[in-house]
Amino acid sequence: MPPRPAVELQRRGERRVERFLDVAIEVFNEKGYQGARLSDIVKRAGGSLSTLYRAFGDKEGLVHALMERSIRDFGQGLEELLQSPLPPAQALEDAACRMVEEILTPARIVSHRIFTAEGMSQPALRDWFHAHGIRPVEILLSDYFARETRAGRLAIDDPDAAADQFYMLVFGGLVIRSISGRVGGEHLPQAQARARSAVQLFLKGALPGR
Repeated sequence: MPPRPAVELQRRGERRVERFLDVAIEVFNEKGYQGARLSDIVKRAGGSLSTLYRAFGDKEGLVHALMERSIRDFGQGLEELLQSPLPPAQALEDAACRMVEEILTPARIVSHRIFTAEGMSQPALRDWFHAHGIRPVEILLSDYFARETRAGRLAIDDPDAAADQFYMLVFGGLVIRSISGRVGGEHLPQAQARARSAVQLFLKGALPGR
């Protein structure tokens, strides 16, 4: 999927672009991808359609920019896991709490909603988000599990499979609940507590004596 058009904007114009993105998150979360119109965003954000088109090209380009920003924020929190000197139990809990916080941001929620709802009609957007917003997380987790296994702090035979299992166990249900509107940012403490519990279940298993 091509990036949004490169534009030369003055400082005021750059602020306007960020305002478009902030308002677009609100409008997409309220009306969905199909129901949202660019004119709705401009009306609420101010500015003009010509500025929006110049910055993003079209609605798909605007969504692409939203996803880019969400991915950047999400990745920054997770990269701290590879740099953590803490034991895996604590390091994974800390990383999970950071990821939960990002998953419950309006930008990530709208990205997940569009990814799931529009995947069939927007396959390029779907595949781009998976390649840049999901797969890198799995690779980073796999690298971490492999490193900690080599160091003797974990015992994982298949780091790739473990990364997928960890992601789905710790975050899969939260993503679904946030997409459906059952969970939002106001539930962050409960969601983080649940993530910490899921990390411990992943590490210790559910059988007695483990």
